[in-house]
Order: sequence, then C-alpha cells, then structure tokens
Amino acid sequence: MLIKNWKLNLLALILVIIAELIGEKKFKLGPGFLLFLPMLYALIMGAIVSWPKTKIMSLKDMDTANVIMGSAVMLFVSKIGALIGPALGQVAQSGLALSLQELGHFFGTILFGLPIAILLGLRREAVGATFSIDREPNIAIIAEKYGMDSPEGRGVMATYICGTLFGAVYLGLVAGYIASLNIFHPIALAMGAGVGSGSMMAAASGAIAAAYPEQAKEVATYAAAANLLTTVIGVYFALFISLPMANKIYAWMTAKIDKKEVADNEKMG
Repeated sequence: MLIKNWKLNLLALILVIIAELIGEKKFKLGPGFLLFLPMLYALIMGAIVSWPKTKIMSLKDMDTANVIMGSAVMLFVSKIGALIGPALGQVAQSGLALSLQELGHFFGTILFGLPIAILLGLRREAVGATFSIDREPNIAIIAEKYGMDSPEGRGVMATYICGTLFGAVYLGLVAGYIASLNIFHPIALAMGAGVGSGSMMAAASGAIAAAYPEQAKEVATYAAAANLLTTVIGVYFALFISLPMANKIYAWMTAKIDKKEVADNEKMG
C-alpha cells in the first residue's frame, strides 16, 4: 500500500509535518479561548488539495484515501480501547451517565433540529436528517425502513455528508472553546465528545485534552467509552425511541402547518 500509493502517502506526510510545525494556537474570544489544533489544519489542507480544481488528487486517490482512513480510525479506536481497560472501574461507576447521554442526542436532534428543519421547508427529509446524529448505523436503519432513494434517505445522507466534511472541524472548535470556559467538568465534556464518529470524537477529545492536559488520559478514556456506548446503545435508541418520536412530531407539526395554510388560503379567497 505504501509503495503503490506513494504519492498519496507522501502528500499526507507533508500535510502532517506542516500541521505539526504550525502547532497548537489559542485565541481569546469573549470569556474563553478558541483552540486550533494540528488536526484542524490538516483537515483544512486536506480539503484544499482534494478540491477537483486543484488537480492535485484524482478521484482514485480520494477513494484510496477513504479506505486508508477507515483503517486508520480502526487503529485509533484500538489504541483508545487499550486506555479503557485499566480504567474499567471508573467507567463502570459512570455507566448510567454514559448510557443516558443518548438523551442529549435525542433532545438536540429531534426536539431542536426537527422543528427548525420543518419550518425551513423540509418534509420527510427532515425525519431522516434529525432523528439521530446520522452516522453509519443510523443510515442502515433508514435504508432498511425507507430505502436510500426515499426522502428520508436523502435527509440522512445529507446530514451524514455534512458531518463527515465539517463535523470534526466544528466539534474541535466548539469543544475547545467550551472547555476553556471552565463551566463543565472535563470528564462530562469528554462524555459529550462520544457522538458515534471516530474522527469527531478525536477532534473534540483532543481539544478538551489540550485545555486540561493534566487529565488528558481520563478525557481520552471517557470519550472512547462514550463513543462505544453511543454506537451500541444508540442503534436501539434511534430505532425504538428516536425514529418513532420524530415521526410523531413530524406528523403533528405538518398537520398544524397544513391546517394553518388552508385557513390562510380560505381568508385570502
């Protein structure tokens, strides 16, 4: 793989060296700080060199990079898993808190995101886009129940693509800033970093660890544990709670909107 794709590997090495040379930067913003980590620079530079107009990378190179990324994330998760083992006792003590974090995804995506999506004009796409954080297992749920050619399928894929492109950058900046405010305990923030995506979790937990270097190991441990539970428990939560609730809220809101539109049309007529 290294010899066959020397151009891709060399380019990745150059971007990593540049990102590491720039190093961590901290900028004052209100009461807190924005943390810019090397991973952020690497993501931005990667997006630039992947832009078709630059002609630096071909579609074949990008497909290969996607395969390598999957393997790299597996190695990263394996490394994090080694941190969980010695801390199983601590993780077990926080089992309920870790399990209940799915409620945060529920309130954030459905009770906040779904109404906004509907008010913006989306219909069934809103259900697929907001019933969860839309990572791979959630795509599988929508594909099985509605099919990927359905409005729900388009909604789930839109959120998935946006999360893949911008999620790590967004979470890295937000997590670093919130951590700098010293409002929440770093372990609580670490739990919140486990959103079911390896790259997003890495970006968020890395920013939190940079704000609390003395607790970097604990942050990585709890973030990884939360990410694992989100992946496992989140499937059942999304299937039996989130998706049915999203459908109910969608039906209720669209009925209200349609009724109002009919009443308005009658007044105008």
